[in-house]
Amino acid sequence: MKDYYTTLGVSRNAGRDEIKKAYKTLAKKYHPDLNKEAGAAEKFKEITEAYDVLTNDQKKQHYDQFGTTEEQQQHEGYSPFSDFGFDMSDVFEGFFGGKRRSRHVRGSDIAYDMDVTLEDAASGKKKRVTIHRMEQCTACSGKGAARDDDIKQCSTCNGSGYAKRTIRTPFGYFSQTSPCTTCQGEGTVLVCACSECDGLGRVRKERQVEVEIPAGIMSGFKLRISGGGDAGVKGGPSGDLYFVVMVREHKLFERDGQDIIIKVPISVTLAALGGEIEVPTLFGKEMVSIPAGTQTHTAFKLKGKGLPSLQGSGAGHEIVYVIVETPTKLTQKQKELLMEFDKTYTPKKSLLNRLFS
Repeated sequence: MKDYYTTLGVSRNAGRDEIKKAYKTLAKKYHPDLNKEAGAAEKFKEITEAYDVLTNDQKKQHYDQFGTTEEQQQHEGYSPFSDFGFDMSDVFEGFFGGKRRSRHVRGSDIAYDMDVTLEDAASGKKKRVTIHRMEQCTACSGKGAARDDDIKQCSTCNGSGYAKRTIRTPFGYFSQTSPCTTCQGEGTVLVCACSECDGLGRVRKERQVEVEIPAGIMSGFKLRISGGGDAGVKGGPSGDLYFVVMVREHKLFERDGQDIIIKVPISVTLAALGGEIEVPTLFGKEMVSIPAGTQTHTAFKLKGKGLPSLQGSGAGHEIVYVIVETPTKLTQKQKELLMEFDKTYTPKKSLLNRLFS
C-alpha cells in the first residue's frame, strides 16, 4: 500500500497549505524538465499522485479510511489542480516556464576577471587571455547527432513537445497539458547521439582570445565580446564573453579619476634655493621647476600627463607633491654651517605669532 503522506514528506494531520507547499518543492526537484537523473520522472509521477489524493477531500477521506481511493481508479488522470480552478499548464508556466522547449537555446554568458597595469590603462593595449568555454561540436555541427536521420520526431507528442489529454472529473471535463516526458518538451528525440559530444552538440575547449583594453579604463569596467561565451544548445546562438577589469595599484602613483598623483621628496637646500627635478610619468620622464622658497606639500601640475578620457576627449593631469625632507643625520661641519645660517636667518612671522601679537 502506498503511503502518500510519506511520499510528500508530511504528517497525517498536515493541512492543505502544507501539502501544497511540500508538493511544489518536490515537483521542482524531480520534474523531468529540471532533473535528468534516472528515476526522476517516476518520482514526479508518485508525488503528483499523492498530491492528487491528499488535496481532494473525497479521495483523502476514503484513503485515510481504507488506504486506497475508488475515485482514483474511476477518474485516472484527474488533475490535482482542478479543484483550485486552474489547469496543470498554469503550474508549469509558473514553476517550470510553461513553454515548449526550443532545441536552439542560447549559450551562457561567461565572465572573467582581468588585471591590468596602470600603464596599460593609460595607453591602451591588446592582451591575449586563455579562457575555457563550450564550443559547437564540429563532428555533428551542434545538432547532437552525427547524421540528420538520427534526429526523429517524437512519436509520443508528434513533435509538439506537449502531452495533452482531456480528463473527466466530478466537476466536468478538463484539458491537461504538460511537457512531453519522452522528448523533454523538444518535439524531437535522438536515435543515435554523436559520439564526440554525447548528443549535447557542444564540447568544452580551451581558447586564447584577444582583448582590446581601451585607454583610460577604470576598475570595475566590463569589456564585452559579443558571441564569445558558451556556444548555444543544438545550434542556438552563443552567449557573450565579459572581462571585468581591475587596475592594479601602482608603486609610485595614486589614481584620482583621470588624474594621477605622485609624492616626490626634495632637499631643504633645493626647496630654499630652487632648481629642477626629474619626475616619472606614465609616459616617460619630465622636468619640473622648483621655485626658491618652495614649501613642503606644494603641488605642481603636469598637464595632460594623466589618463585619457574613455570618451576620447582630453586627458587628466599628473599632480606632483613635493615633500621637503628634513635631514636626520648631520656631520659636525653641517651642524656648524646650519647654526651659522640660523644666526643670520629671520623667519617670517607665523600665523600663530600674528594671532597673539
